Amino acid sequence: MDTLAQVHLASQYLATAGKSFLEAKSDDSHTNVGFFSEDHTLRTWGLDESGTYLAFQYDHFSLNWVSKDKKETFTLKGKSHGEIVEWISKIAVESKLSKPYVYDLHYDLPYSNEGSFKFGDPNSEELQKLTNLRTLAQNALEFFLQKENLESDIRIWPHHFDTGAFVVLNDGSGKSIGLGLAIPDSMVNGHYFYISGYHGHDGIDTSTFKNLAQGEWKNDGFKGAILKTSGTTEKTAVNFFQEAFSLYK
Repeated sequence: MDTLAQVHLASQYLATAGKSFLEAKSDDSHTNVGFFSEDHTLRTWGLDESGTYLAFQYDHFSLNWVSKDKKETFTLKGKSHGEIVEWISKIAVESKLSKPYVYDLHYDLPYSNEGSFKFGDPNSEELQKLTNLRTLAQNALEFFLQKENLESDIRIWPHHFDTGAFVVLNDGSGKSIGLGLAIPDSMVNGHYFYISGYHGHDGIDTSTFKNLAQGEWKNDGFKGAILKTSGTTEKTAVNFFQEAFSLYK
């Protein structure tokens, strides 16, 4: 299993911690995670009143449990799904969380951690590349939102594993904008930035939009703009978001 797939699977333990311990939200946002560039971690929302959280640490390929009383690390290399669930369950009880930990996904992933699966020893260069991409996305989105005076959480959604922001425009147009970083899929064979506009739940048609200086418009299935991350700098990504956003406005 490649490194991206292993990291995506590892993030599901964070998603299910959110599902286990937090009040459910209709948009599923209790299961999403944040990326923190200072220590290269994905982290859950605070799981209790004191801010306890479960993290995935890219550099050491580990899960970290952080509470006011303890910080414990669980290296994933060679570990089975059952061993990981047992560790999280045990440490949640020790931390006196009010509910039990249950690993229960309500969506399908293209790979499985069941049966004889064990996490491997991921390629350190690949891990670094994935860390760099998350950092690039986080910084570009923060800069774009600040520059355009827009407000949104920047979160990673565990199903599709995209770093995303979502903004409802306050200009009376009824439009909203979703943007972020996507992992390789059937549309692009590689990581890519995306931005798309909506009227209600309907994607805005882009067929009449002028060409972009960077990236390209799509209008078949996904309606929006994409920019491949290969060779992309933070400045290029921000310019891409800004140019596409100006056409939606």
